[in-house]
This record gives sequence, C-alpha cells and structure tokens, in this order.
Amino acid sequence: MAASRLELNLVRLLSRCEAMAAEKRDPDEWRLEKYVGALEDMLQALKVHASKPASEVINEYSWKVDFLKGMLQAEKLTTSSEKALANQFLAPGRVPTTARERVPATKTVHLQSRARYTSEMRSELLGTDSAEPEMDVRKRTGVAGSQPVSEKQSAAELDLVLQRHQNLQEKLAEEMLGLARSLKTNTLAAQSVIKKDNQTLSHSLKMADQNLEKLKTESERLEQHTQKSVNWLLWAMLIIVCFIFISMILFIRIMPKLK
Repeated sequence: MAASRLELNLVRLLSRCEAMAAEKRDPDEWRLEKYVGALEDMLQALKVHASKPASEVINEYSWKVDFLKGMLQAEKLTTSSEKALANQFLAPGRVPTTARERVPATKTVHLQSRARYTSEMRSELLGTDSAEPEMDVRKRTGVAGSQPVSEKQSAAELDLVLQRHQNLQEKLAEEMLGLARSLKTNTLAAQSVIKKDNQTLSHSLKMADQNLEKLKTESERLEQHTQKSVNWLLWAMLIIVCFIFISMILFIRIMPKLK
C-alpha cells in the first residue's frame, strides 16, 4: 500500500529532526523542540488516518519520536550524570527512517549523546572546562614531559572513577527494572486474587438467592401444612363434642328406665 501524504510529511520531518539532533546546536535553539511537538501531532493524526500504515511501522515512528522527546528532556537536566543516566533509558529506533541510511539515525544520535555526556562527566571530575579543550591539551602536554608518572596515575584514577560511576548507573538501572518487574508481578497477582474473590462473591450471592427462593417455597409449604393441620383438628374437636352430646342425651334417656 502506498504511503499517504501525511506519512510522507511525517517521514520528512522526522528525518530533518534526526539530522538536527545529530548536529551541534546552540543552547537557545528552539526549532527542534517545536518540530518534535509537530511530529507528535502528526503521529496522532496518522494513527486515526484512513490509510494508516501497519502497526509495526507506527510503533517504529512512536519509538523515534519518544526518543527525540526524551533526548530533549535529558538535555534540560542540570548535571551531566543525570543526563547520562536519562540517556541510558532512551530507546532509539531499530529501522532507518530513509533508504539512504545504513544505520538508524537515532542510534547514531544516541551514541553521540552518550559520548558527549561521558566527556562532560570527565571534565567535571577533572575540574576543567569543556569549552577550552585545546588549552587543556596544551597544559597536559607541557606537564607530561615533567610528570609522566603522575599523568598516567591521574588517568588511571579517572578511568576507575568513570568505571565506578558507570557500574553504579548500570546497577541503578537494573534495580529500577527489577522494581518494575516486581511491581508488575504483584499487580498481576493482586488482579488474580481480586478476580477469584469476585468469582467467589458472585457464587455466594447466587447461592444466597437460591437458598432464599428455597426458603420461601418451604415457608409456603409449611404454612399450607399448618393450615391443613388446624382444619383437621377443628373437625376432630367438633366430632368429639357431638359424640359427647349424643352420649349424654342417650345416657339421660336410659337412666330413668333403669329405675
């Protein structure tokens, strides 16, 4: 099925945003954020479009738009360690946006931003300014001739600190994933228990209704039986009274004759 005009415009704008994200931008640059907002609107419109693409294609577009949005949010963080941590949770696209790309542009942007944040963390640890790399290189070159051992030691310590920081971030990410899995498991278990409780409650209500109907039926039968018993007792009492009355009359008539 041929791509619609809306999808073509989305692909063009997405490719433009990926190119802008890969370039070095000024802190006051605002166009990329506006473009990403427009991408979100176009993506929502594409999901309800009459000639929308397959769900896999829409999911790929969503991943890329979410990646660009998350990258912009990570750039607004204050410290480089927070930026690096937020960058680790970003998921770039898996399929190139255009046919000219051999590797997805979002994956390249992801690697570039990771390297940039690592460099910023190194600069923060060394107490240097990343805006003056040439001056820092010259200073290191001048000191290297006089103190090669100290330079190697500081580099080794820096690598150790960065490795520890990276391990800490990975451990934190694993713990967050573990907590998410545990929360999901507990939620599913709670849903299962609630579902069973609802089924038990429904069965109990059904049994209560059946017992109530049976109780009503038995009550009616008992009432009828009680009424029948009262009627037979009344007739029996009447017969006994009549028998006694007739017996008394006969007894009165028979007694004088005996005298």
